Formats: sequence, structure tokens, C-alpha cells
Amino acid sequence: MERRRAVLGLALAWVFATAGCSTRGTSPKQGRLPGYAPQHLIKTDVNRYAEATQQRIFTSLRRLAEKLYRRNPREWRKGGAASMEAAVGAIFDAPHGWRFDNLGHRRDLEALQVALHPEFRGDRVQAYVVGLASMVQTAFGDREELYLLDDLDAQHLYNAARNVEIAAWKLASARDAEGQFLLLSNELGAVNNLSFERDFGRIIGMLEVLSDVIEEKTERTVTRVVQNMATAVFLPVR
Repeated sequence: MERRRAVLGLALAWVFATAGCSTRGTSPKQGRLPGYAPQHLIKTDVNRYAEATQQRIFTSLRRLAEKLYRRNPREWRKGGAASMEAAVGAIFDAPHGWRFDNLGHRRDLEALQVALHPEFRGDRVQAYVVGLASMVQTAFGDREELYLLDDLDAQHLYNAARNVEIAAWKLASARDAEGQFLLLSNELGAVNNLSFERDFGRIIGMLEVLSDVIEEKTERTVTRVVQNMATAVFLPVR
């Protein structure tokens, strides 16, 4: 027992010592911790499940960014990126805290609103994905890792799921003054391409399931809402 307490104390000291070394609000680290990692001593099963869910959500968000850039290559060129891959890397790999100069340091729902504004002249894909990703991170408390004392809010996760749903609808319907789509996504024709819907569906489903898990754990009831997509408003995630 004494040895376990000593190991736990060392693990806590290590976590607190390294917590200030990481940039909060960037993409979560991918991959599982090795079985002997000291962090396991101060993580619950729910912590680890939430982290795995977070990582899978960001895998889908990255795939969504790549698909949007492929369908809208003019967007990554607007931002001056050397390639599509470089543009995606700038969103997910750099320690930026989701604050970009060309978005006026806006993130979360504000960045989404910029992305969907007809007058915006910058990289619309970057603005859209930064808005989605930072909004999801906000719902996770801007944490890249979760420990014993970290609590997630089931309502915020549920609201994030609804916001992704609204953002997907707006992406598929937003047009400029000439009636052209602001961003091309799903393609209907001789062969329908609905892969965007599948990625959005995965993200929404993972957020909803995690919200249910946290609701059960904390015994705090989530207020569920039904909105008309045409008039839906984004919900708070903090």
C-alpha cells in the first residue's frame, strides 16, 4: 500500500510538472499510452474512454479537412500553403491554440461563422475546420489529456454534437450572392458522394455516446433540444 501511494505521488508530481509544457487547445495526441505509463495510475476508465473518443473525433476532422481541400483546392492556395498536406498540417500539427492571424484569432463558433460568411475572402476550409475542431476541444474543457480530477460536462458534449449537426447542414446549403456553394462537399449525380455525411455522422455519434456516458457518471441530466435546421442556432459549449 505504501509503495502504491509513493508511485501515485510520483505520477501526480510528473503530471503537474509537465502540464505547463504543453499547449492547451491544440489537437490531442494520437495513439494509446504504453501499458507501463505512469499516467495510468491517475486515469479512470472513463478518462481513457473519453481520450480515445477525442482522438477518433480528430481523426475524422482531419479526414474531413482533407476531403474539403480536395473538393475546394482554391482554398488552400488562398492561405499561401505549399500544398494541401501543408494546409492540413497547419491546422492539426502546429501549436497554435486554435488562434490564427487570418481569422482575427477567432476560434470556436466565431470561426465557424466567419467560414460561412459570403464576404469572407480567406481560406474558408481552414476557418470551417478550425471552428469545428476548436469547438469540440472547448467541449472537452480544452484538454488534450484527462486525469482523475478532470470532469467533463455532458451538456457541453451534447451541445457540441448538435453544433456539428448544424455546421454540416450549413456547409451543404450555404451559398454566395450568385447562388454558388461557398464550399463544395457532398456530390449528387450519376454517382452520389456522401462521404462527408458519413464523417459528420461519426463525429456526432461519438459526441452523443460520450455525453451519455458522462451523464450517467455524473448523474447530471442533459437538456436535449430539437431545432429546425434552417433556423437552428449554435449552442454554448463552455
